[in-house]
Amino acid sequence: MNIVCGIDEVGRGPLAGPVVSAAVVLPDNHSIKGLKDSKKISPKLREELFDEIISISDVGIGVVSSRQIDRINILQATYVSMEKALKNLKNSPNKILVDGFSLPSENIKSEGIIKGDEKIEQISAASIIAKVTRDRFMKLVDPIFPEYDFSNNKGYGTKNHINALKIKKASLIHRMTFEPVKSNLPNKSLIKNTSYNNVIINKKKELKTLNKEINNWFKLNNLIK
Repeated sequence: MNIVCGIDEVGRGPLAGPVVSAAVVLPDNHSIKGLKDSKKISPKLREELFDEIISISDVGIGVVSSRQIDRINILQATYVSMEKALKNLKNSPNKILVDGFSLPSENIKSEGIIKGDEKIEQISAASIIAKVTRDRFMKLVDPIFPEYDFSNNKGYGTKNHINALKIKKASLIHRMTFEPVKSNLPNKSLIKNTSYNNVIINKKKELKTLNKEINNWFKLNNLIK
């Protein structure tokens, strides 16, 4: 059986939040209409296509946190997220098509396709899954960090986001190695402040609970193993 998998990622450029990849194997002769680059689809249609894709396809999700991005850099984190997405598929594909450039791996042969999310339906589907997954996370995390307006900017460096960053300093989900985050880390006096630390402790608890709920939902919908 020839199993073709499309892979795409979302979230290389933001100042906060994870990078998310999706691997999608569409069923033969599927009836999904409107598959194309997720950036060229309305949020409402993306959500509808997301539900349709995961209901009939073999889908794997790979998420790499902002902390790991800081440890290994965004390029390597992107590759790790793609590898995770592949491992979360129910069946191993024979052919892997990746948006942009191929995935460097000794175990997996892949082909990179420039603007693949516009040309290959499996990659288009993967771009939709990755985009909706990451956008949902940023909306869910917004109440924990309301000052940064993550629900609207999804972690990208909008004017309001950068202004909040300068005033409130970096949050737990900001990428500390990215500018201008790196220039707006909490200073020593703030870190030593008892009230500030109590707030951080509570936010860590909320974030841990949210991540647990998200992982449970992923497992329930067979998006991770």
